[in-house]
Amino acid sequence: MLTVFEKAVGKPPEELRVPSNVVEKAKTREEILEIFQSSCPESTVYHLSNGSFMALSQDNESVQPHPRCIVVLDDVFCIFIGTLENTSDLRRHYGLPRQATEAMVVVEAYKVLRDRAPYPPDQVIKDLQGKFAFVLFDARTDTLFAARDRDGSVELHWGMAGDGSLVCSHNLDIIIEACGKFCSPFPPGCIFTSGSGLMSFVHPMHKVRAIRLEDDNGQVRGVTFQVDLYTRIPSIPRTGSASNWADITLVEEENNIHP
Repeated sequence: MLTVFEKAVGKPPEELRVPSNVVEKAKTREEILEIFQSSCPESTVYHLSNGSFMALSQDNESVQPHPRCIVVLDDVFCIFIGTLENTSDLRRHYGLPRQATEAMVVVEAYKVLRDRAPYPPDQVIKDLQGKFAFVLFDARTDTLFAARDRDGSVELHWGMAGDGSLVCSHNLDIIIEACGKFCSPFPPGCIFTSGSGLMSFVHPMHKVRAIRLEDDNGQVRGVTFQVDLYTRIPSIPRTGSASNWADITLVEEENNIHP
């Protein structure tokens, strides 16, 4: 699995950017796609607006630890890796047919959040029980939505391309080749949206912070993201319509919080 979203859509955390003192050159979106297709010639690629794309390969699927699929419903694209233990319950909850896959359930959950839910996204993601990681893109609203289960059971990594695009993949080798070694595991138990940034759905009232990793010489060689359980985010009453939840700035963006 590989997804690349141009900077204006992906809005990657600035901490993923390769520091100027690191002698590594991240690839462009075009170069990244060439790398992926050369290693996975049987891949399916969906080209999105502004040069963004989502790709999935079924190569060697029999030896992969988790099943994977991609669905497109009502201009919502979703790549899902893993399995949900409560798929049947979620189908009933969202009024879906028995044939609905995990990816279809995720798309429906997103559409409920987008269109009519008065509650934050972490409440819905908590209902997903199992081992999973997914990346979803709403082409109508240019909204990106990604998540990884609370135990980090499914591999998901992210980094920044040379032009500032956000790159996500379950394959660490592809991420390193695309973004250099300055990349990071997507933090378990977290969700990322292009409208609200990174937050924990396990600890939604706590900030997710980036931690720079240094070598023995004090040079920054990478970054990781962890939930800061010692700092609690002040609760802010939610007002107004939730019809466009993706554009609501959540309280985890501490720079916008004023005492």
